[in-house]
Amino acid sequence: MLNFITNVLENMPTGWLNITTHRLDIYEEKLAKTQFLEQFENLFTNNNAQATALNELPTAYDYIRLGHPLSCVLEWAIAKSHQLNAENVISFSSQTMPILAILRKNALANKNTQILYTDNLPSCFDANILKQVYGYTFEVKQVQNADEVATFNGSTVFISNPKKIEPLQLNEKIDFYINLYENLGSVLLVNGKQNESYISEIQHVRRRETIAMTPANCFTALKMIIGQSDFENTSSNVAADKSKVLQSIKEITKASTKALVASSGLSIQYAILMGLVDDALEKHKGKAIKIIVPPNCYGGTNDQARRVAASINTVEIVDLHVDGGNDMVQSIDTVLAKIASEDAVPYIIAEIPTNPRVEVPNLLHLKEVLSAKRTTANGATAIEPVFI
Repeated sequence: MLNFITNVLENMPTGWLNITTHRLDIYEEKLAKTQFLEQFENLFTNNNAQATALNELPTAYDYIRLGHPLSCVLEWAIAKSHQLNAENVISFSSQTMPILAILRKNALANKNTQILYTDNLPSCFDANILKQVYGYTFEVKQVQNADEVATFNGSTVFISNPKKIEPLQLNEKIDFYINLYENLGSVLLVNGKQNESYISEIQHVRRRETIAMTPANCFTALKMIIGQSDFENTSSNVAADKSKVLQSIKEITKASTKALVASSGLSIQYAILMGLVDDALEKHKGKAIKIIVPPNCYGGTNDQARRVAASINTVEIVDLHVDGGNDMVQSIDTVLAKIASEDAVPYIIAEIPTNPRVEVPNLLHLKEVLSAKRTTANGATAIEPVFI
């Protein structure tokens, strides 16, 4: 297998590394990752890593945020070394999202979770905020190694910071292994048949709230597997590049506020939305949070908003009709009047120039409607909307 991967990395199409939307002429959405890996497995069986053969492999996903050829190869290689199915291994650019994915599923199923770690938890993992904002319940405990793990009534998540990408001795008491790789991301292993129902839901978190490990980082990880690189030799320009991007945003927008950047559109949208939910829970305690979103446009946006509402008791979806002859400005005015009377917190998500089904509204009229002073049923000043 290692020899085969070595040849694949030498002969792979350049597009595997440097394009974000892959060839749609060889893409069947329903068969996305399975079709790619089935044919890749055939090449492995026949020891065929020729450039022409790799170039003819069907596209794995249409966007790299869902996954891509190199993330599929990385997951396949790690799965092979553990005698697991490839779908049991899921790579993330994020170090916290695999934890959030498991916590989400268990919260909806009223199942206990214990998070065990050896070295360090991700620096941005804040257990208290997760409990306050999402209402998740879980235990966090440091252990020396996997042998210390006791039987637990619920899911056991084991987090480690390995210095190499190499096979683990899987422990049947551990349901999920999360390996954190500095500067690269993380890899989640779903262990045991009883946990296979988590796979599609974890992949859906990656689809809607984050991205797979990037092509460049998967390439580095694969080189580490075949022994051509190690953590000491992995260099990253991310910090310098990010600094340039932030400076450019400041110069172009002339904004005095600090910019945040994310790995994809849905990632930053999720950050904005969850930041606003956190803000509402702090400033408007006990009040309902209403996410106003069109019911039939923007697949990813719509699904993400509804997933947030499904996870958090105080959050609800309100439909906003913007197509089929409906005017966005008029619809927003109607919806905001109703939410004001209920004394709730209104957050509107709209996505205009990129969606051919939605006409760009008159922006001056939109400004008037969003700026209008409204009152609650009791005559108090209503909470002002946020337009995303």
